[in-house]
Amino acid sequence: MTNRPPFERIALLLQGGGALGSYQAGVYQALAEAGLHPDWVAGISIGAINSALIAGNPPEKRVEALRTFWEAVTAPPPGLPAMISSMIGAVPVSNDLAHGWLNQTQAFATLMGGAPDFFSPRLVPPFLSLPGTPSAESFYDVRPLRATLERLVDFDRINAGPMRFSVGAVNVRTGNFAYFDTTTHIIAPEHVMASGALPPGFPAVEIDGEHYWDGGLVSNTPLQWVLESRPRQDTLAFQVDLWSAKGAFPHDLAGQDSRLKDIRFSSRTRAATDQFRKSQSLRRALGHLIKHVPKSALVAADPDILGLIAEADEKIYNIVHLIYRSKSYEGASKDYEFSRATMEEHWASGYADASLTLSHPEVLQPADAPDGVATFDLAELVQRSRP
Repeated sequence: MTNRPPFERIALLLQGGGALGSYQAGVYQALAEAGLHPDWVAGISIGAINSALIAGNPPEKRVEALRTFWEAVTAPPPGLPAMISSMIGAVPVSNDLAHGWLNQTQAFATLMGGAPDFFSPRLVPPFLSLPGTPSAESFYDVRPLRATLERLVDFDRINAGPMRFSVGAVNVRTGNFAYFDTTTHIIAPEHVMASGALPPGFPAVEIDGEHYWDGGLVSNTPLQWVLESRPRQDTLAFQVDLWSAKGAFPHDLAGQDSRLKDIRFSSRTRAATDQFRKSQSLRRALGHLIKHVPKSALVAADPDILGLIAEADEKIYNIVHLIYRSKSYEGASKDYEFSRATMEEHWASGYADASLTLSHPEVLQPADAPDGVATFDLAELVQRSRP
């Protein structure tokens, strides 16, 4: 692609989802190859880490940084987990049942040994630790992640670069959602780590005297934060979700656990999109109404009327949903199954989905929608293109 799509802003929005995050890396690779470099990248949890790897590197190095990270964290952990990984890696996967068993065993290896350069199990488990000590706060130590971020991410670039960067977290004391944004904060590794501090696995992260947990506890997507930002701009937004709100009814406890995670962490991005569509429709209607009001009346309007006028606009939004759909053999442990083979599978899936989506040129052109908001989903695009 040689020409930038005719939008004032290209935004990349990355949901949380642990080991599923390599799907987002595949999506970004396809976007980069198409010359679609975001002006704003925002993420939650693993999406925050991927966002930092993107914003903290020059365009020609971003895919390489993502690849380096994902290959590092999916290397077999040392000791017994490595033995388990090598043993089951030799087992041929002939059907979904065998594949499911393989994935669950790999996830068990991660629980035991952690993920290299990401998190490691504490020597003393929380229930044997004194309250107030670091080991009492979580099952895993995330100091390896800090070292990895410092090695692979140029935080000076994030803070000085032209790309806006946002990550979301939850204030443990107040329960309020917080965004760490380059327009309001100097971003450091702890801001990224706070966005992914999901208890009880990971400890809260202290920033300026407050403690923060994973943003996914409140909202697992930065969609609303980006769409409602000021000033409003014509926006092409790629919303990359790792959990699908839609799914089949589960018929056993394992299936229920998996479906529960999908529903909880999908954060109902479609519902958020629908709500934004309604709001934008009202703004456009207000803008059309104002055109019929004499300018002299607007100048003399009271503050409440002027406030309404400030809300009016006719901006255009294309929201492109890229949603990872779990395979039948993936269970509730899919977000902590950090094996190399599964990582490559997720990466390839993201790349394929994004490439297929970008093959539909209407995605990249401002849509003539009455409310100014157009949504695109791969499944809908494929259905539309069939004869």
